[in-house]
Amino acid sequence: MADFTAEVFQNEFLPAGGTDVHGIVRITSAGAAAGSTVSGPAGSTASPPRADGSAAEVILIDTSGSMGRRGVQQAGVAATAALKEITDGTLFAVVSGNGTAQIVYPVSRQSALAVMSPQTRGEAIRAVELLRASGGTAMGTWLTLARRIFETVPHVTKRHAILLTDGVNEGETAASLQTALQSCVGVFQCDCRGVGDQWRVEEVRGIASALLGTVDIIPAPEEMAAEFEAMMRASMARGVASAELRVWVPQGAELLFVKQVSPTLEDLTARRTPINLLTGAYPTGAWTDESRDYHVAVRLPARTIGQEQLAARVQISIGDDVLAQGLVKAKWSSDDSLTTRIDPAVAAYTGQAELAEAIQEGLAAKAAGQDEVATAKLGRAVQLADETGNDEMTTRLKKVVEVDDADTGTVRLKKSASKIDEMSLDTASTKTTRVRR
Repeated sequence: MADFTAEVFQNEFLPAGGTDVHGIVRITSAGAAAGSTVSGPAGSTASPPRADGSAAEVILIDTSGSMGRRGVQQAGVAATAALKEITDGTLFAVVSGNGTAQIVYPVSRQSALAVMSPQTRGEAIRAVELLRASGGTAMGTWLTLARRIFETVPHVTKRHAILLTDGVNEGETAASLQTALQSCVGVFQCDCRGVGDQWRVEEVRGIASALLGTVDIIPAPEEMAAEFEAMMRASMARGVASAELRVWVPQGAELLFVKQVSPTLEDLTARRTPINLLTGAYPTGAWTDESRDYHVAVRLPARTIGQEQLAARVQISIGDDVLAQGLVKAKWSSDDSLTTRIDPAVAAYTGQAELAEAIQEGLAAKAAGQDEVATAKLGRAVQLADETGNDEMTTRLKKVVEVDDADTGTVRLKKSASKIDEMSLDTASTKTTRVRR
């Protein structure tokens, strides 16, 4: 049985007339890794990946002409590495994507998914060895096929895909891609990877974000196998198929936002599904043994000194079963030493969110030839990374800018910066440093 706990980090004190309350809610799961079981909706049991068909995996491989012989060959090696990580008994399929999409395994027309076993694993590996590069790139068709595959097994609770691309989605309109993407929301999760430097981070990040997955860059084709192996191993470790964050606020209050702030930044505000007039549910996807932080901001009606109010009740649930909850509180005080204090976790994550925004806006300005704007934005990013002690981001930023003064954010754009370095910085911008207490 998975055990979830919740902790709240906040400064609950507000001055007279104060209205806005911020809290960081840390949700931690234990016993959720593969090998344990948890209660599911309506008392059912959701099991981790094993020989019971409770999980399904689809590997989407870019086989467009731009991948070339070397790229497709290495993609096949990467798919093989992923296939070796899939637990026996898991349902799976491999899809080849270019201007269209087709299932390359299983080849039987009787089912869109095969059951992993030593035999089917070997057959799938031989199938990916035959992949060839040709055609354009239309990721919407790949996603649509994946959705149709997953919809053939409505009883499967854990559905996950890996999407690999090396190029820009030019085989269909942006609207077509968005339509296909929206049809997949809630059907499956998808981790996305781009290989090389000819794909668009914002495009692939949009897919990963909508489908509760991750995005990253693979600089060279030979590095794909290790990345695929790690992604599939992580997926196999997730024993809780799906959980949701439920946030209640009192009548008269306004929920300003709900954001995941660790391990990655993800704004969940617009993903609210109403439970009742005061409570909304936000998807969090599958879980293993891990910890995630959520930033909840609430605007309350102003109260007088000495009054107290519950600002939000934050719960983690599987179906209708609430497994843990944290309370965000508000107290109005005349003590300036209490009301002016900013909780360190709230401050740190607010700074990391601003850092991500500065990096993305700076790189976009640089790509558009707006060097003055890019310098200002990336300079601010250097300043924020230095202030928050984010050494990893500082190192990445130094590959793109020359830092004259980190304290003031004085930088110069590097003319020698590679596109790979810029894209690596962009994909890493939404990864946060855990705030320790």
